[in-house]
Amino acid sequence: MASSIESYINKMVSVVTSDGRIIVGTLKGFDQTINLILDESHERVYSGGQGVEQVILGLYIIRGDNIAVIGEIDDDTDQGLDFQNIKAEPLNSVVH
Repeated sequence: MASSIESYINKMVSVVTSDGRIIVGTLKGFDQTINLILDESHERVYSGGQGVEQVILGLYIIRGDNIAVIGEIDDDTDQGLDFQNIKAEPLNSVVH
């Protein structure tokens, strides 16, 4: 798994955490337990009634045991999105 995450280094990624948060940033590094270091990161907070709120986090560390999904973001597609008009219910936490 670590070798596949290594291909995301210095690329924009989206991380869905097990508590339902969506954090976007540039992957700067990770360790053997898949703790992630994201730079220039922000959390995207979705709402059914309003647009997407983007909360600036800056340099951010996400514990590996809190990660549900990691994916690379296409910069051109992401910049073309109108987050003010995207409405969606927030994700629920993972139930064990």
